[in-house]
Amino acid sequence: MSPSPASPAQTVPAARRALPGAPFLAAARGERPGRTPVWFMRQAGRSLPEYRALREGTSMFEACFDPEMLAEITLQPIRRHGVDAAILFSDIVVPLKAAGLDIDIVAGTGPVVAEPIRDAAGVRALPVLDPEQVERVADGVRLLVGSLGETPLIGFAGAPFTLASYLIEGGPSRNHEHTKALMHSEPALWHELAGRLADMAITFLSAQLDAGADAIQLFDSWAGALSERDYREFVLPHSAKVLDAVAGYGVPRIHFGVGTGELLVAMRDAGADVVGVDWRIPLDEAVRRLGGGVVQGNLDPALLHASWPVLEAEVRRILAEGRAADGHIFNLGHGVLPGVDPDVLTRVVGLVHEIQQ
Repeated sequence: MSPSPASPAQTVPAARRALPGAPFLAAARGERPGRTPVWFMRQAGRSLPEYRALREGTSMFEACFDPEMLAEITLQPIRRHGVDAAILFSDIVVPLKAAGLDIDIVAGTGPVVAEPIRDAAGVRALPVLDPEQVERVADGVRLLVGSLGETPLIGFAGAPFTLASYLIEGGPSRNHEHTKALMHSEPALWHELAGRLADMAITFLSAQLDAGADAIQLFDSWAGALSERDYREFVLPHSAKVLDAVAGYGVPRIHFGVGTGELLVAMRDAGADVVGVDWRIPLDEAVRRLGGGVVQGNLDPALLHASWPVLEAEVRRILAEGRAADGHIFNLGHGVLPGVDPDVLTRVVGLVHEIQQ
């Protein structure tokens, strides 16, 4: 495997908040807080009219690099829904953009790369992310830490495989054919690319943690496209590098992917304190496969469009299944879909909080 740049040194901020009463942090430690904590992926925006009004005329990247705007967007679902954790408003490709890559987020499509990376020259030309290039994101984190009170803030980054997939495919992909072809045909080159992207994720997460983030989530959104054998050989070492690099901060590390029911143990083995579970398998089955531990999930996002009796029954079922875990953080199995009535999300939060563990 080709050497990659040294990982950034860890520094723990002296001002990190003590949040002993936060249910989210307690559950992440495998404790049983007085109520099941709940937050939603993609809660910062998507369905909120106040988000759409604030974002009008502003591109995604402009919003992600504006400290005041990203802080305000992050706070909006806290005010409206009363969720137990904030998730930083950002995008997994923000560090790629910050490092200087020609990448855009196209409405209705997602991240699109101008020049896909599929050979050694492209990999060697991949820039190294400097912490100063994401300083405005860190400024937003510092604003949030001063505004969130007792609510924890989750920072996040994209995992090396998912970032590599965007770079190799040129955008979202159904089959990840170019990624898998490079992975198997040129494994040394793959590991060099994944190693460089791991370093980028470490820099991005470290910037958020140094600014005071209380937990992190590593999104490996597309890892479910892989077999467990391929995941362990080509992906796990690089995700483990990221999660290990931030272990010294002492904050919960969540690892999440879509369609990863067959990869849960491997994703846990990469160094996760909390394993995110999508809606395709029951939480109690996920806990059985994991042999215990803390899980996060796993309401099907589409059911937020269902009638309330249907949705209520699903929430109650998931909470019951979550009792099999050492700790359970209620969430969706993926992100909030556009068009969801925000009042439904607020009602789900209230239901989760009122049901006794």
